[in-house]
Amino acid sequence: MQATDMLPTTTYSPSSQGNGALSSRDAARHTAGAKRYKYLRRLFRFKQMDFEFAIWQMLYLFTSPQMVYRNFHYRKQTKDQWARDDPAFLVLLSIWLCVSTIGFGFVLEMGFFETMKLLLWVVFIDCVGVGLLIATLMWFVTNRYLMKPQSKGHDVEWGYAFDIHLNAFYPLLVILHFIQLFFINHIIIRDGFLGYFIGNIFWLVGIGYYIYVTFLGYSALPFLKNTVALLYPFGLLILLFLLSLGLGWNFTKGLCLFYKYRVQ
Repeated sequence: MQATDMLPTTTYSPSSQGNGALSSRDAARHTAGAKRYKYLRRLFRFKQMDFEFAIWQMLYLFTSPQMVYRNFHYRKQTKDQWARDDPAFLVLLSIWLCVSTIGFGFVLEMGFFETMKLLLWVVFIDCVGVGLLIATLMWFVTNRYLMKPQSKGHDVEWGYAFDIHLNAFYPLLVILHFIQLFFINHIIIRDGFLGYFIGNIFWLVGIGYYIYVTFLGYSALPFLKNTVALLYPFGLLILLFLLSLGLGWNFTKGLCLFYKYRVQ
């Protein structure tokens, strides 16, 4: 990013001091819009993407997610933005979505067109649609309620909030849409305690990963406070898991029935 990209586009004068805050916000919107445009433009330039580094991030999201967010901190220092400027991670995640969904369609004995319908649902609803809602909600909550009093002039970038969702969604995807596939037909969807116990364990671990990686993403921002509150859903998650064992709920079986219903 060139230094000129970070220069404000509004000229200040003594007569415009009353509109300083508004002009500052307009300049910030212009800069954010320029960054988003560059990001989207690079989606069609595969030779400029760093896929090797994106693979490194995916591996470390399982083994040491703190390392991934240290890189985000480094990007802020060098490029003055927290959000990714390279869409390679998004491209690889899309490939993972395709492969895992095709595997899900195979396990559930879906036809070609049914599997394609499922793929569209998983990509545009489960990942992108839900991600937009969660990122927007977290962007609003963190900027409104978790900012430190002395952090005037800082804010949580919406793009960074969406990156946090993608980071947290990737382990969830691998656990529920890939690893779990090897156990669905033989163990999980069969009647009995063992089936819904193992299936619900996958959900516990997958959603637990999502919560933890999300917490790490926002706790990496030095101008936020009380980010430990983002770990509170762990209590509800464990309670729901124990309740499901007592009532015999099989979340994976319910998901399979839901997917079959959606593609009919």
